[in-house]
Amino acid sequence: MVEVGPRDGLQNEKATVPARTKIELIKRLAACGLPVVEATSFVSPKWVPQLADAAEVMAGLDLDSGSGIGTRHPVLVPNEQGFDRALEAGAREVAVIAAASETFSQKNTNCSIAESLERVRPVAQRARDVNIRVRGYISCVLGCPYEGEIATQAVVRMSSALVKLGCDELSLGDTIGVGTPMKARAMLEAVAREVPMERLAVHFHDTYGQALANILACLEAGVRIVDSSVAGLGGCPYARGATGNVASEDVAYMLAGLGFETGVDLDALAATGQWISDELDRDNNSRAGKALVQKRSR
Repeated sequence: MVEVGPRDGLQNEKATVPARTKIELIKRLAACGLPVVEATSFVSPKWVPQLADAAEVMAGLDLDSGSGIGTRHPVLVPNEQGFDRALEAGAREVAVIAAASETFSQKNTNCSIAESLERVRPVAQRARDVNIRVRGYISCVLGCPYEGEIATQAVVRMSSALVKLGCDELSLGDTIGVGTPMKARAMLEAVAREVPMERLAVHFHDTYGQALANILACLEAGVRIVDSSVAGLGGCPYARGATGNVASEDVAYMLAGLGFETGVDLDALAATGQWISDELDRDNNSRAGKALVQKRSR
């Protein structure tokens, strides 16, 4: 499980979330046993004001030992300037982002797909030079708010390109949550014919209530890396109606029921989801999380 709540989940919160709250959230998530907790993004504060405190958040973490228990804390970097800031803050792992949709690329990163790959190239090269792992996010793998359905071959081409540039792992993102199980599995299998399945992750939003079903279909196809966000935090500012990432608690509950070993303390994760929901004064969007919290309070 890759926890994206502290970055992807919080980046669109309208009210400023204090750095101390972000640090506490990351530490609580790490203590739940999550192996990867994405910490923040070194994007320009002009574009994402919520993450302007990225360096402060990183300074509050024990990066040498992953909050003290071995959890990895990747950070998103949009370009070389972001990579420089991440290195200065002590980042040990970075992520880059591109889109399978030309229009979405223009709206989200103010550049074409080709230009986005040219931004990734020097970041990936420099990361390799200093032995830093690179994750690649691909947006709109099943649909785009501007172009509609995305051709699977466009996703395959982008996946191949990012791997050739040096990405160690790819996260295939259904940014607006329009995917359904058969389409999700078909897309994953097409990419896996070009990129080894063990290097692929899936990242589903739950806009149409299909995220868990899509994850199950992809698990059956062989994927073993799943992104999720505690309490279902998050969305996409460039995708109207994309209500949020699939909740980590719901994913962990399903995986436990399927017999997968995740190393995650589900009760602690549910408590963390309720805690951050209370801190943000918002609804907890995890159904499993709410059920577990209510069960413990009886």
